[in-house]
Amino acid sequence: MKIDSLDKINDTAKEFVSIMGEHKVFVFYGSMGAGKTTFITALCKELGVTDVISSPTFAIVNEYETVSGNSIYHFDFYRINKVEEAFDFGYEDYFYSGNLCFIEWPEKVADLIPDNAVKVFITEKEDGSREIECQGIS
Repeated sequence: MKIDSLDKINDTAKEFVSIMGEHKVFVFYGSMGAGKTTFITALCKELGVTDVISSPTFAIVNEYETVSGNSIYHFDFYRINKVEEAFDFGYEDYFYSGNLCFIEWPEKVADLIPDNAVKVFITEKEDGSREIECQGIS
């Protein structure tokens, strides 16, 4: 999948949602500024979130509700210093809730990520476009 420009991001989000299947936990890898939060925002909108969507950098987790009443959890582990911090807010309740979880900076809590999580790699190309590669979606 590719995001050619920001005005095409919703098309890519729609394509991504169409292949998500029954998967619930998605971990997003990419360098700072690669567009992880921007893409997750587009995914949430495509999934029917009407709340204001923002990076949970300081809160670690944001909960959004879709128009159908489902919850989506959006994590940003960039600012945690030790994995124990994830235990403090009860990560298991989120990761194993059966609700969608979108996780940025999963490498900070690698040992806690469910084995069946879909890995999403976002790479910024020289022309400013983004390449999205998924592992774990059949």
